[in-house]
Amino acid sequence: MSASLDHFAATKLDALEARTLRRRLVETDRFDTVEVRRNGRTLISFCCNDYLNLSHHPRVIAAAKEATDRYGTGSGASRLVTGNHPLFAELETRLAKLKQAEDCVIFGSGYLANLGIIPSLTGAGDLILADELSHSCLLAGTKLSGAASHIFRHNDLAHAEALLAAHRGSAKHCLILTDGVFSMDGDLAPVMELAALANKYDAWLMTDDAHGIGVVGEGRGSSFVTGAKADVPLQMGTLSKAIGSYGGYLCASKPVVDFIRTRARTLIYSTGLPPASVAAALAALDVIEENPDYAALPVKKANLFTRALNLPSAESPIVPLIIGEAEATLKASAMLEAEGFLVTGIRPPTVPAGTARLRFTFTAEHKDEDIARLAALVRERVLPRKAAE
Repeated sequence: MSASLDHFAATKLDALEARTLRRRLVETDRFDTVEVRRNGRTLISFCCNDYLNLSHHPRVIAAAKEATDRYGTGSGASRLVTGNHPLFAELETRLAKLKQAEDCVIFGSGYLANLGIIPSLTGAGDLILADELSHSCLLAGTKLSGAASHIFRHNDLAHAEALLAAHRGSAKHCLILTDGVFSMDGDLAPVMELAALANKYDAWLMTDDAHGIGVVGEGRGSSFVTGAKADVPLQMGTLSKAIGSYGGYLCASKPVVDFIRTRARTLIYSTGLPPASVAAALAALDVIEENPDYAALPVKKANLFTRALNLPSAESPIVPLIIGEAEATLKASAMLEAEGFLVTGIRPPTVPAGTARLRFTFTAEHKDEDIARLAALVRERVLPRKAAE
């Protein structure tokens, strides 16, 4: 009965292998803030999204343990049944305050958040515009919504406005989607300008700040990079990067959050986050708010690297080095691993064809001397090969 299924899967895998696009899980022991054990070796990781290393912070770990002792290992049910343990309200209040919003709702993950929020707010007869480099879950939520959708060129305000001028009049509601910090490129969205554009055309701007909260805008995220808060009515993000825990959230007005709580399928039909995850996020917020200089370190470390290689200044902890083809990218990654650094190669479809890259991420605990040694390897052994191809 399963022969045709196995044949289908094997054929697909062979085709991916031939294009150097097959993916494999590699067991990785993150035993330290920046060091990992993989394939029997200890490596310095420059590819983790734990930008503030808070997943290993003693206060964060202690909070998770205490919550597990008090509430158990799991929440037991959907939040709308019995899974809404007391820690949720505390975290939602804290996040709303951080983001200068009226209210907040916590989801099981960032992906679940976007798959729930977007179809709840838009449907047939509505319009969605999305930046072409928006995260996969924003685009997946768009498809689930049933709304008409258009993609605007990356960070291209003129193109976004042209699409609004052409299509906004025929739509009942309009949603504009963008990453706040783009996960594969590390650049920032022009959030302030997009907010003004959204207001001009009676559209709702939603930012995915998964890679912004905790590390840009003095820890508040991409809506705050200019100092004053941009007029973003829908601030979505995750707790799994700089916050060092797990989960997703939406900060918005109280009516919007109440509506999402009662309509988002990925909230209604998913078990609530374990108490340990919520407690860890609360403790992480304490660390971030008490140590603004520490929260600024990942971007500073990234700029040590870009200056050493004469690359454009980093706007976030993420620095891409585009190699081009997948095979060459994997070879560069393997060379760095042999030298003691873990830097994962990113290939299509995560990034557009022809733009496979090394994605370097920097954290507060990276040592300057390790960054210098990494930059020297890239300068001497990656860039010359890239230039020759």
